[in-house]
Amino acid sequence: MRVLISGSTGLIGSALAASLRGAGVETAGLVRSGPAATGADVRWDPSAGVIDAGALAGFGAVVHLAGESISGRWTRAKKARIADSRAQGTQTLCKALAALDAPARPAVLVSASAVGYYGDRGDELLAEDAGPGDMFLSGVCRDWEAATAPAAEAGIRVACARFGVVLSARGGALLKMLTPFRMGIGGRIGSGRQYVSWIALADAVAALRWILDHAALAGPVNVASPNPVTNAALAAALGRALHRPALLPTPAFAVRLALGQMADELLLASTRVVPAKLLGSGFNFRCPNLPEALRDALG
Repeated sequence: MRVLISGSTGLIGSALAASLRGAGVETAGLVRSGPAATGADVRWDPSAGVIDAGALAGFGAVVHLAGESISGRWTRAKKARIADSRAQGTQTLCKALAALDAPARPAVLVSASAVGYYGDRGDELLAEDAGPGDMFLSGVCRDWEAATAPAAEAGIRVACARFGVVLSARGGALLKMLTPFRMGIGGRIGSGRQYVSWIALADAVAALRWILDHAALAGPVNVASPNPVTNAALAAALGRALHRPALLPTPAFAVRLALGQMADELLLASTRVVPAKLLGSGFNFRCPNLPEALRDALG
C-alpha cells in the first residue's frame, strides 16, 4: 500500500512517514511547490484550491495533517489562516479524491482534527459522541471535519483524528515548556484545574497506523491518552521529570495579556477526552500515563 501524507515534514507527519517506511510501506508527501519536494511527492496549493489531481491516483491511503500553525497571537488575519487552511485545504483534497475513478481512489482517508472541537467543558468526560463546544477552535474543527464529506460520499472510509496535545521534545507544546521548566520557573497556568488531553508522539503515530489498518474505525476518533491530567498535574510531572521545581504559577490574566484569545482556548480551557473508539477497537497505548510519556519524550 502506498500512503500519501500532507504535513509530511511536520512533527506528526515526519514521524508517521518514518514509521511507515520502517515497516516497508512506500510514502509520498502532498507538498507545495518547492525544491524540497521529491519526484514521488504530489504538488498542491491549498490556499488557491489547486492540486495535481492525476497524481493522486493509486494511493491506498491518505493521511491529511496539513494546516496553519495555531502558535502565535491570534489576530483576525491569523484566525482566518487557521480556519481557511483547514477547511479549504481539506475540501480541495477531498473533492479531488472523490473525482478519481473508483479503482484509483484510496480506501481510507485519515484527516486531522483536534480535541479543541469540544471547547471548554470542565470535568466532563468527552467521548467521540460528545457535541462541539462554542469556541473559535470548536468551529474550526467542526468545519474541518465537515470538509471531508466529498470523500466519504464517494465511498472512501474517512476518520477524523481528534488529536490531544502531542508530547515530544522535538516540537509542539512540550518543546515550548522545556526552557522555563529547566530554568526552574515553570508551574501551573491559571487555576491549574483545567484538564489537558495529551498523547505521546509514539502513540499518536501508532494510533494513526491503527486507524489505517482497522476498517471499523470511521468518523471522529479521539487520539489522546486514556488518562488526561489537570494542568497542575502536568506541571508537577514535568518538574519531576526534569528534576526541577515547578512551583511558580502563571496567573490567568498574565497569559491573557500576553496571548489574548489563544490563552483562553489553548491554555485555560478544560478538555477531558476519552479515546473510546481506540480503546473499544483493541488499541494498546505504549505510554498511557503521563510520567512514562514524559520519560519517553525526554529520552
